[in-house]
Amino acid sequence: MNPMKNILLVEDDPLLVDIYKTKLEESGFGVRVVQDGNAVQGALESSKPDLILLDIVLPNVDGWSILQAIKQNEKLRAIKVAILSNLGQKEEIEKGVKLGADLYLIKAHYTPTQVVEEIKKLIP
Repeated sequence: MNPMKNILLVEDDPLLVDIYKTKLEESGFGVRVVQDGNAVQGALESSKPDLILLDIVLPNVDGWSILQAIKQNEKLRAIKVAILSNLGQKEEIEKGVKLGADLYLIKAHYTPTQVVEEIKKLIP
């Protein structure tokens, strides 16, 4: 049995937090939740997740800035980052990939179950 994979869920919508946290935990992942962009750095310093599920539109610090900071930090750069956002324009997706996201999922196009399936492919 593989050790449990841990996910940091960065999402400010309490309903979505609830849905995704439940789905991920049911699938055997450990989940920590951060609902404010400012809190991400502290959460990463206390323990490194295997993957960050990152929303772009967040209070205080947006997901772009968080992604950039992670990919520029040698200690954190190896962490997989999956963006889960309502921003679905081609430019935004390209920006996410350019900044180093491993996956870009548009909320409206994926059910929570499908999101979990995509995550399992990234961190088997």
